[in-house]
Amino acid sequence: MQLGRFNHIGVAVPDIEEAIAFYRDVLGAKQITEPFDLPEQGVKVCFVNTPGHDGTEGTQVELLAPLDETSPVANFIAKNPLGGQHHVCFEVPDIEAARAEFEAAGKRILGPTRIGAHGTPIFFLHPKDMLGQLTEIMESPKEGALH
Repeated sequence: MQLGRFNHIGVAVPDIEEAIAFYRDVLGAKQITEPFDLPEQGVKVCFVNTPGHDGTEGTQVELLAPLDETSPVANFIAKNPLGGQHHVCFEVPDIEAARAEFEAAGKRILGPTRIGAHGTPIFFLHPKDMLGQLTEIMESPKEGALH
């Protein structure tokens, strides 16, 4: 497996509007996407775009809020009422090849490959197989991807 670009860190929050205000007012974020529902995953999401040190685009912070009490993120918030780091995400050029490599390595994949918030295929790896980190693997966004 070849480590790809670090795309984003997912942060679960109890209230996405409060989290947006925090990133804007406390941390000075200038580029935050409009929140949108991702019902397939039970979350409302938006992205905070961070600037790179050389003026290029930096890594994103994905804010995740549960759509309802059945959301997996709702369980995370129940255990962590203030919210917190939920997952890390790395890009790969070919999602199916990456999935096959992780399966061959005996890593547990949580659910089917599906379309994620960037509009590209994703899957998640079990934290117990990834040094305690819920890890999202996403296919590198193509030109014209959602976010």
